[in-house]
Amino acid sequence: LTLLYCKLPIPDTGDAVEFYICDSAGREPFADACENMWNQPSLMCVVFDITSEASFTSCSHWIDRIRSHCNGQQVPGVLLGNKSDLSSRREVDAAGAQSWAQSHGLEYHETSAKEIGQYEAPFLSLARAFHSLYQDQIQIIQSLV
Repeated sequence: LTLLYCKLPIPDTGDAVEFYICDSAGREPFADACENMWNQPSLMCVVFDITSEASFTSCSHWIDRIRSHCNGQQVPGVLLGNKSDLSSRREVDAAGAQSWAQSHGLEYHETSAKEIGQYEAPFLSLARAFHSLYQDQIQIIQSLV
């Protein structure tokens, strides 16, 4: 179980989004611990290994598990294909993963933890989505005043 914190500035605004990330590494006992730490998730990032079809197939389970805590609200998120440095061992087609992500209301990104490549894009996507939700809530509150 890994807990991380990071603060990401939103380009072209004076705002930043703080992330508190719970990483279960796809293991059920760790996922149970993660669920005990969140009340209602604001965002989701589901990561799979592009060299493992089984890893990709399990994404449905993890998304369902996260959404079971969302009280019916749409939660923005990303599907992240990891290990892009191992493209010669790829078992999951990028176009298929992209299509699957869209069908679940998620953005799709690929990265390599080993090469630390393209890791900012999914987090910036999440930060912008959260910032947009926050701005919507401010407008709703202002309209009530």
